[in-house]
Amino acid sequence: MSVHTSTKPTGITFDNIHLSQPIRADIVLSVAATHPFCAHDCTDPKVVEFIAAATASNTRRAYESDITHFLAWGGSIPAGPKVVAEYFAAHFNMLSMATLARRVIAIRRAHVLRDFPDPTKAELVRLTLRGVRRLHGRPQRRVAPLRLEHLADIVSRLGSAPRDSRDRALLLVGFAGAFRRSELIAVECKWIERREQGFVVTLPRSKTDQEGRGRHVAIPRIGGPICPVAALDSWLAMSEIANGPLFRPVSRAGRVLGKPLSASAVATVVKQRVAQIGLDPARYSGHSLRAGFATSAAAAGLPVWTIKSQTGHASDAVLNRYIREADIFIGMEAIWLSGANAAIAENEAMNVDQSQQREVGS
Repeated sequence: MSVHTSTKPTGITFDNIHLSQPIRADIVLSVAATHPFCAHDCTDPKVVEFIAAATASNTRRAYESDITHFLAWGGSIPAGPKVVAEYFAAHFNMLSMATLARRVIAIRRAHVLRDFPDPTKAELVRLTLRGVRRLHGRPQRRVAPLRLEHLADIVSRLGSAPRDSRDRALLLVGFAGAFRRSELIAVECKWIERREQGFVVTLPRSKTDQEGRGRHVAIPRIGGPICPVAALDSWLAMSEIANGPLFRPVSRAGRVLGKPLSASAVATVVKQRVAQIGLDPARYSGHSLRAGFATSAAAAGLPVWTIKSQTGHASDAVLNRYIREADIFIGMEAIWLSGANAAIAENEAMNVDQSQQREVGS
């Protein structure tokens, strides 16, 4: 097998190929033959269907994209450790560490599910990746959290037009529920249970609940201009939405469309609205609502378990990033203040000592 030495194969990009140019037919056939979710001896359609359903569709598409890219570069399934190591070495400065880590998983699954030896376990591959991380690793980009004071500023500038009404509800409900973009745009009227304290959104499925156990998210009635319940009620009354998705596109003429809002549209709304209050839109995205809630909740001193019950985080690892960011200055003032007080006390003691010495000398 020959491996391409070119660092830029024709017709493909180096990241997220499923969002890039069309894949050639011969590559598609190669991917089908080495589908990362199909065992080599499995031909039962139902088994294949369930194997595919075991992984979220977005994750599955990403893995398929990874395998497509690997094959287009010159890789094969099965592949030896030398080829896999050369593949990662060829793309160290083109892919983020997060994408490289996902490629490792995709290549491993493509081998293991077809009973081939896993080349990613070889010391050659492990050392190559460790070297890439040490020499070229960089912090993972994180969007800025949309803090409550910024959200209040945004809402205060919104009018009564249909798009303003929708965006007010979208931002306040998205923040209050700490929703992922995919969750926020999927919320339907039938998932809402109204209560005296606000309403409860039942998410039948989410990123960390692929088996459909369901998660209940409380949206509190707090009153005032930033009340998410009041904002949603106003939007529903204006749009006359009684069933189906809550958040939908609004035409330039102010007509509410029937289809749900897209995930990218949520990011666009956030970017447009933060720009209106003078913030850099490049630092914000749809995830800023979720990050904003977690950061604000941590700063307010809410217990981790309470925050997790609202955000739906499966583990503490990701959530702890927000908590560390909220706590980063806690204690710093006390340290400097104690140091300053000690310096003042020491200086006063020296002044007293010098004064006493002068009195003795006189």
